Amino acid sequence: MKQARNTPSNVDEYISWFPSDVRQVLKKIRSTIRKAAPKAEETISYQIPAYKLNGKVLIFFAGFQKHVSVYPAPRGTDEFREELAGYKGGKGTVQFPLENPIPYDLIARIVNFRAASIIAETSARPKK
Repeated sequence: MKQARNTPSNVDEYISWFPSDVRQVLKKIRSTIRKAAPKAEETISYQIPAYKLNGKVLIFFAGFQKHVSVYPAPRGTDEFREELAGYKGGKGTVQFPLENPIPYDLIARIVNFRAASIIAETSARPKK
């Protein structure tokens, strides 16, 4: 699994730290995010892959031994509340067990939802 306390220099390096089966899932999550938000900037933040849009965090993803996580997850919104209730995770996190099919379509919808929120928020701000 991930090397303890090391910060990867980029997303490719982060993904390379995992076993082959987890790497494939992480690569697919990465491509799902890129397709859903092609203008998002890919970076490493808090030692995991992160995507920023208009200077704000769009989404993070991380790999673990038995699951992958994405966050922030819109658990409190009507659009996602029921669907995300079936997955473990904290208030703003969702865990997808590696033993089950990963719902890439759901991840894409979360990214689209978050991107729309960020765009609305940043375009509503008065210019300095």
